[in-house]
Amino acid sequence: MIDAYPIRRRRPGLSAGAWIIAGIFLAAIGVVGAWLQHDAPGRSAEPRTEFTANNPPAGLPTALTTGQRLHWSRCTSPPTARTGYDCATMKTPLDYRKPDGRTIEVALIRRKATGPNARRIGSLVFNFGGPGASGVSGLPEYLNQYKPLLDRYDLVSFDPRGVGATIPVRCGKTADDTSYDGADACAEHSGALLPYIGTSHTARDLDLMRYLLGDERLHYFGVSYGTALGAVYAHLYPSHVGRLVLEASVDPTEDLNEEQVSQVKAVQAAFDRFAVHCAARIRHCPTGDGPEEAARRMARLADRLEKKPAPAGGGRSLDADDLAHIVSDHLDLGTDGWSPLAKALTALIDRNDGGPLSKGADDGGSADRAPTPRDNSRAARTAITCADSSLRPGFERLARDEARVKAASPVFGAAWSTGVYLCYDWPFDGERATPQVNADGAAPVLVVGGTGDPTTPYSGARNMARALGDGVGVLLTAEEEGHGTYPQNRCVMEAVDTYLHTGRTPAVGTVCRGSMS
Repeated sequence: MIDAYPIRRRRPGLSAGAWIIAGIFLAAIGVVGAWLQHDAPGRSAEPRTEFTANNPPAGLPTALTTGQRLHWSRCTSPPTARTGYDCATMKTPLDYRKPDGRTIEVALIRRKATGPNARRIGSLVFNFGGPGASGVSGLPEYLNQYKPLLDRYDLVSFDPRGVGATIPVRCGKTADDTSYDGADACAEHSGALLPYIGTSHTARDLDLMRYLLGDERLHYFGVSYGTALGAVYAHLYPSHVGRLVLEASVDPTEDLNEEQVSQVKAVQAAFDRFAVHCAARIRHCPTGDGPEEAARRMARLADRLEKKPAPAGGGRSLDADDLAHIVSDHLDLGTDGWSPLAKALTALIDRNDGGPLSKGADDGGSADRAPTPRDNSRAARTAITCADSSLRPGFERLARDEARVKAASPVFGAAWSTGVYLCYDWPFDGERATPQVNADGAAPVLVVGGTGDPTTPYSGARNMARALGDGVGVLLTAEEEGHGTYPQNRCVMEAVDTYLHTGRTPAVGTVCRGSMS
């Protein structure tokens, strides 16, 4: 289940004069606050109350449960986390079937709740997507999206197994190389780890994390691939499910190759909608007068880049495969990405300048393309995907699957079709063709899907809500372009925040209007 999660930065700017006035105002508040504290003997900030859980995961040695404490301290990495964040490591078994055996350390990051103790609910654990994305890097990067939740939750994230600072898989030419050089390199440098980094293992880590954070039930926000992790957790620990948000959901009923076809169709549909908008609203539209002409122009452009990649700045170049994936990243941004995409394509077509297209993808990029503390994201993405998927088709089946993906999209099919080979020579068996996510008896889980999502099609959210089980999966539909709708869609944000604060889900059949309405 490979995905990407866009982050849209919509922070209004302040003029220089406004900053000066704000600084004077804040300084005055500080003086008054200090005077009040000095003038009122015994008055001090409310001490923080740490929560304690009484339901440790079953079957683990006490050294890892009641005998373990999370020792939070100032983060040293990444640089964006050095102020306002705490970091810790959690010991877990490498192999949960041998809980007394070798342990590993899972890297955690936390931003403490800002509200009073009486209002705190507990910790809200995030997985921002991937697989292969670092939560330790992700929480500081994406914090602005979730700041309203800080009043009542500690916001927590982590590097899943195989990622960043948590037993990072190595698949490069040498043991220190964090790039990806194929399955044989993974086996050579990380063979002892590869059987233990799949989603079900990380879900078990989540339950130990929940307990050590002091919560009787897990409160969780998973995005894109993170929805698969949250759903597998709900299946394994239905009685420990608290408030789970699964946004931009993957489809648990599709195997890896079916997912490739569905995704490339969704990306093509999003591009077609962009082409219609471009033809109608953008002067000198680079994709012409509609989807058919857009496909022809993109084919000519891809052919040109295949023969001679375009310069993209910083010593980089942009080839046909890059073109497809970077355009997809722009489409992940929804309608916010359409105007920049048109300008960037114009620069590429007219001036052979790939810089604006590449820069736009960097600025609004996806979590699974973002750097991790040790930047092994591509290797981790491959290793986790192949640990999860049991598909190991032969060459005859692969050729048919490749042709099927190519035929599904005139613009993106060729680039996506190579994905069918991802795990064919993987040195270990994968767990299942599709994940187990039925969670009978769990508390309601909120599943959010956007009807115009180009990366995790809306049908996946529908199928996830059904697969979780009657009375468990609750679907919230957003009529929005782009991959992910929280907090950009106000209706979605209000529904999600209400659920996380109170446990109340929106009414069955609720639809949030948006850019596609």
